Order: sequence, then C-alpha cells, then structure tokens
Amino acid sequence: MKSGIIGLPQVGKTALFTILTRQQVAAAHSNPREMHLGMATVPDSRLDKLAALYQPRKLIHATIEYADVAAMSQEALKEATLLNTLRTVDSLTHVVRAFEDPAIPHTGNLDPLRDIRNVEFDLMISDLGQIEKRLERLEKDLKRMKSAELEREHELLIAARKHLEAERPLREMEISAEDKKRIRGFMFLSEKPILYVLNLGESANLGSHLASAAERYGLGKMAQENSAVTAVCGKVEAELAEMSDAEAGDFLASYGLEESGLVRLIRKTYELLGLISFFTVGEDECRAWTIRRGMRAVEAAGTIHTDLEKHFIRAETIRWDQLLEAGSEANARAKGILRLEGKDYVVKDGDVLHIRHSA
Repeated sequence: MKSGIIGLPQVGKTALFTILTRQQVAAAHSNPREMHLGMATVPDSRLDKLAALYQPRKLIHATIEYADVAAMSQEALKEATLLNTLRTVDSLTHVVRAFEDPAIPHTGNLDPLRDIRNVEFDLMISDLGQIEKRLERLEKDLKRMKSAELEREHELLIAARKHLEAERPLREMEISAEDKKRIRGFMFLSEKPILYVLNLGESANLGSHLASAAERYGLGKMAQENSAVTAVCGKVEAELAEMSDAEAGDFLASYGLEESGLVRLIRKTYELLGLISFFTVGEDECRAWTIRRGMRAVEAAGTIHTDLEKHFIRAETIRWDQLLEAGSEANARAKGILRLEGKDYVVKDGDVLHIRHSA
C-alpha cells in the first residue's frame, strides 16, 4: 500500500518524506516531476513488548510505502506523468504549511484551510474532466446499443459529476461497494482517502499547539470517514531523526510530548488505508503482518505464505495483551485463553496467530 505525499510549493513535504523514509532526495539532480519512493516503519509498542518477552533473533515491524510527488498546481495536474503517478497511490498525505519562516518564500498570509481547498479544487477539476470525457463516449455507445451495465455506469458518473460541481470531493459521496467496483478503474483523485498534515513552526508550547492545531486552523470538521487531520513540526522532527532513543525521549518531554508527530502521522496513514496488524511471535522472530481490516484468518495466513492459505486447518489465536499477561503460549493454553479459530474467523488488530496447516 502506498501513500502519496502532496502539497503546494515550500510546505516541507520533501523534508517530511526524507525524515519518514530516511531516504535523501538530491534536489540538484532531481527531475521536479519525478516521484521518489521510500518505506517507513510503522511504530508498534505492542510488538516491542512482545519482543521483550521473547527476545527474538529478528524483530520486523510493518511498513508503509510513501511517494514524494511533485508540488501541486492546476498546471502540474494537466501533465499526464503527474496524473498517472497520483492515480497509482492508495491514499494522499497532504502537507500544509502552518509555519512562519522568512527564509522560505510564501505568497500571501498563512491560511492552511485556503491552501487545502485550493488543492482539493484542483483534484476535483481533474476528476471532472475525466468524467466529462467518459460521459461523451458512454452517450455515443448507448445510442448504438442499450446495456444495463453501461446505463448504470452512466447514472453513476452523472451523480459523481453533480457531486463535484457542488465542490464536494468524491470521497464524501455515498456509494455502494458494488458501484465502487464499477468506477474503480478511473482511480479518481478526490476519491482517495486523505490525511491533512499541518506543518507547524517550533514553539515553547509545541505540545499544546500540536494538539489544538486542527481546531485553531479551522480543520476540525475535516476528520471524516475517509479523511483525517494531524499536526507535526518538521523542524523538531528533523532534529529527532538525528538523536538516539534516549535523547529523543528527553527532547520530546521538554516540549510536553510523549511521542513524535511522525508516529501519529504513520499511524493515521495506516488507519486511513484500512490496515491492521497481526503478529507472529517466537524466539526466531517477532513480526507484524499487514492485512486489510475485515480479512479472514485463511486470507491472513496467505500473507505469511501462500501454502499456509492452501493448507489451512486452524489458527491458534490470542490477543497480544493477554499473551503478555500469561507470560507464554503454554501458560495461555493452560488457562484456556488460547483459542482455535476456523478459516472464517475475522482477524482483529493486535491478534497473535499461529497457523496450523497440513503442508
């Protein structure tokens, strides 16, 4: 799963990408329209606690792929390369400037809500153009041959056009799962889940400023089913990236913070993508596996290895905190809290699984 980092020029999105992925983007030799890819580790204290219990040889956290995308503008969105890049991502991470810095140019006053609406408008215009072209072809096809499937697609696109003309992104449009499949191939930009990331300046009261940023900038109502809001301070995050864990803990505490803003950002991205983690544990390896929310045990087994899905018998299952409390799987089994679940069991976030199979 991939999230595209977007934003207007000079908002700090490439710096944020670098900190998230520990991958440098060489600006001097970089094509401004080129997409840069990198992986970010999904922090998970649950897995860390399980690893402390098992002391494994390997500890493997889940990861999310981020793509640093070219700066947004109506002109840029006319370019096929950028459009194709944006359509390949599963969600958008929209970095919005909320910091003052005379060394970094900014046109006009700081207004994160205005900037969000401007970028959103550009995404909707792109979708609208795509819909208009498809409707033209559909109407010609329907004149030649009536088809229930084509007629339903036509109805859907008419409804989507009306929604966009009311300046509402398609992610807010009510649509059935079946109809979503019908229009999935369009990969509409305003339909993608989006995380708004306010990039704040450094301050003595940074902890409270981060916590209240969404309300302070009028973004409180933007957290909905397919959208969320978080805040970071890019300057502080850059400093944290150079510190040891102990130093970082003290540094965060000096700002009244318990965790890095990037931890919240990654966690929010994971949630917006509809992802959860289950764990496999042991002395060799403790590992987080990424699956979609609502996935069945037999499908989850397939993420470990396809043979486990083919030859699935049962899943030994226990919640991570119950396993910690029991101290071992043997103790959990003796207490009767280690369950055996069949292939249709819906895996929950934080489940520890051991797959029984006949392979």
